[in-house]
Amino acid sequence: MKKITTLFLLLLSAITAFGQSRQEIDMADAMRKNGKIWVVVATIAISFAGLAIYLIRIDRKLKRMERVQNDNEQHKSINYKIKVL
Repeated sequence: MKKITTLFLLLLSAITAFGQSRQEIDMADAMRKNGKIWVVVATIAISFAGLAIYLIRIDRKLKRMERVQNDNEQHKSINYKIKVL
């Protein structure tokens, strides 16, 4: 039943997407004519690059923290074994 529902929704979304008529957007045409579209593209590219750099930095910090935590856990287990003996 779940597969049939998923298939039906996929088919319905495809029909609605192809059924729409192509509309011209005056604002986009005007921006292309004036050359301002490149400002929009540059802004989006800078935003994406900033977000990517931020996520990469967070990932590196998280990996470093995980490594430190694993090292601390190993040292604690070694110290515990020594004290038990």
